[in-house]
Amino acid sequence: MRIRRRTAERSPAARPRDARWAVYEQHAQAIRAYAARRVEPDAVDDVVAETFAIAWRKLPREADPLPWLYAVARRVVHGHRRSHARRGALLARAISGYATEAPAPDPADQVGGGYDPALIRAFEQLTETEREAVRLIAWEGLEHADAARAAGCSRATFAVRLSRARVRLRTALEQEAAAAGALAAAPNMEVVR
Repeated sequence: MRIRRRTAERSPAARPRDARWAVYEQHAQAIRAYAARRVEPDAVDDVVAETFAIAWRKLPREADPLPWLYAVARRVVHGHRRSHARRGALLARAISGYATEAPAPDPADQVGGGYDPALIRAFEQLTETEREAVRLIAWEGLEHADAARAAGCSRATFAVRLSRARVRLRTALEQEAAAAGALAAAPNMEVVR
């Protein structure tokens, strides 16, 4: 009887501890920033911890694991949101008839903080996949190929999403500017009572 042994090269769990720590030290801040823009502040550490727990078990052998880590974090964030929604629904059913506190809004939808209000309104008009494409390029600073991997789609699909998002943003901003220009050009009229 022959016994097959798993070799260190085949097993991701057998990867040297130092290599995994190096990946953590190199990319933890980027994953923390990614999570902070997508979940409530008290859940950021949980998302980061779960992302790296998965990375410890399944880290691929790639030159740059950051896009893969973003993809894992995206799935963890979605799982967190689903769990949060289920807890809220369960709580609402359990105490139906009593006033409950509304669930916390999605931090990614609250872009504010010094951004142009017209840009925020235009950004909110995008679909979730278009917003994520813009976030991966603008906020996370990824190249298109890495952003496509993080979004879990092909480069071509990602390019289409990003292109559509840019067109929709441009159109919305142009419409907003035209409306603002029309209001500024209109003569002052007094209200007749």
